[in-house]
Amino acid sequence: MDLNLSFRPITATDKEFLYTVYASTRTEELAQTDWSDQEKETFLRQQFNAQHQFYMDQFAAASFALIMLDAKPVGRLYVDRRPEEIRLIDIALLPSYRNRGIGTHLLKDLLNEAAESRKTITIHVEKFNPALQLYQRLGFRIIDESGVYYLMEWSAEEK
Repeated sequence: MDLNLSFRPITATDKEFLYTVYASTRTEELAQTDWSDQEKETFLRQQFNAQHQFYMDQFAAASFALIMLDAKPVGRLYVDRRPEEIRLIDIALLPSYRNRGIGTHLLKDLLNEAAESRKTITIHVEKFNPALQLYQRLGFRIIDESGVYYLMEWSAEEK
């Protein structure tokens, strides 16, 4: 696959784009509510701001990057490279860029990085996330469960 992918660190001016990416991941979930568009918008803004602040506070040393395709932002990739593991904090693409192999390509790059550095990769995945099947196909396994999340792990030693 010939993808012209690159990354750039997020900045304060990217916050609206990051919100759009975040909101796009919640569309199906919120479609099941009887909330007005304004109520959905208010909820999504609150949730995005809380998540964004949590990530910035809890993963201060992490890489927070925009995924760029042909120099255009198409998603976000947040990765915390720890001494013994790579924590995939978040990976999300705008809807029009999903199911095109971009996420798979990025994940395989992380798997190669982990294998070369002899680290595991961990990620928390919501149980209803459509990407769950992709993670499992790539060799991630569920190692814990908490509320609506699975903690998944990939290890080169198990491959």
